[in-house]
Amino acid sequence: MVNQKTLTTEIGFTHEDFAALLDKYDYHFSPGDIVAGTVFSMEPRGALIDIGAKTAAYIPIQEMSINRVDAPEEVLQPNETREFFILTDENEDGQLTLSIRRIEYMRAWERVRQLQNEDATVRSLVFATNRGGALVRIEGLRGFIPGSHISTRKPKEELVSEELPLKFLEVDEDRNRLVLSHRRALVERKMNRLEVGEVVIGTVRGIKPYGAFIDIGGVSGLLHISEISHDHIDTPHSVFNVNDEVKVMIIDLDAERGRISLSTKQLEPEPGDMIKNRDLVYDKAEEMAARYREQMAAKQQGIDLNAPAEVEEPAAVEEEIPEATEEPVATEEPIATEEPVATDDEDLPAAVE
Repeated sequence: MVNQKTLTTEIGFTHEDFAALLDKYDYHFSPGDIVAGTVFSMEPRGALIDIGAKTAAYIPIQEMSINRVDAPEEVLQPNETREFFILTDENEDGQLTLSIRRIEYMRAWERVRQLQNEDATVRSLVFATNRGGALVRIEGLRGFIPGSHISTRKPKEELVSEELPLKFLEVDEDRNRLVLSHRRALVERKMNRLEVGEVVIGTVRGIKPYGAFIDIGGVSGLLHISEISHDHIDTPHSVFNVNDEVKVMIIDLDAERGRISLSTKQLEPEPGDMIKNRDLVYDKAEEMAARYREQMAAKQQGIDLNAPAEVEEPAAVEEEIPEATEEPVATEEPIATEEPVATDDEDLPAAVE
């Protein structure tokens, strides 16, 4: 017969023994760790989470999501298992504080860096405006659109709740700066329908000492002072006025910087015609543009169109001059839009939190 007292002694397991066993196998949890945990109990403003520590950890409602949460049940359910970020070390009661928001925050920055590397265009609703620009959310992160990169004629205050296409200008997690551009997104979309050497009609929207900004269907192109005429010009004001309708040729499309470079100089039949006879320049614009494209194509192939023509028999020959093609280039009429012309790039202000 087994001695009951002996049996109790051999299989007994006291609270002290259990505590000692926990100490022996307890994991060391540190702030910054990401651990798996199971929802143990729902609280009015948070939840208790079992992560294998001696005491259930706690996640407050403000740490449950990168977005606003009004009730814990919007994010967590009883017995649900998921990842948690250890936010703080144990308090005096031995309890850890957890966060889901920090995990979402880190992954959101990783995602926007990926989108920036892909040069992606994203869309987001404007949720607020301030003196410097507009505020949006990208992957849950607060982003800032500087006023110089908002292409719309609406007052900024009317942009709230409006969805805008956006390109990334700056993604800096260390400085908590996420800066975006509405203007560059529009320029890129417009660039997909434009070609170098194409003649377009635009409107002068701004004049600076270095050139004129031309609205071509809702986006801005720069007609630099050096590209207005072969003759010297002291200031663009001597040639153009704001709201003038002009015919220009595209000479460069810089998608990375969101810039369109224009020229009227390349459309001049004779040097100085933009000053002396602008109507003649506009009448001959498609013809001169065709010649320009022909010259650019020949240059890319390494052909000198002005080189003497080769003949089989030695004879005096005249220098061959390429004739302008008779086939005109289709012009692009200005597109009705509410988008204004963006001004030249300005230093970006710090994102306002």
